[in-house]
Amino acid sequence: MRVYKIISAADWAAARRAGRLEGSDVDRRDGFIHLSTGAQAPGTFRRHFRGQQGLLILALDADRLGPALRWEVSRGGELFPHLYGPLDCASVEEVQPIDPGIGERADGRA
Repeated sequence: MRVYKIISAADWAAARRAGRLEGSDVDRRDGFIHLSTGAQAPGTFRRHFRGQQGLLILALDADRLGPALRWEVSRGGELFPHLYGPLDCASVEEVQPIDPGIGERADGRA
């Protein structure tokens, strides 16, 4: 199963230089890196990233993240993937730019 991280292109470039992603200010405040499933990613985008430009979506294999990945109840009682610890950039399987219009689509699909 894949899980996803929405991130700015600038933050991804900095993470690649460092070899790992420590997370956003919100991630560091909460103590884990917020991730989403494919079905959750459009809602995450609309709720937290709408109107922002230069965003990327990172695709990760959930199984490769090991025990640092925990599924925890979040908004609406849904289980969301949370990564407790830095994300090794080598574990990112795919990086794609986000179409800023996804937050405006009626069907909510990415």
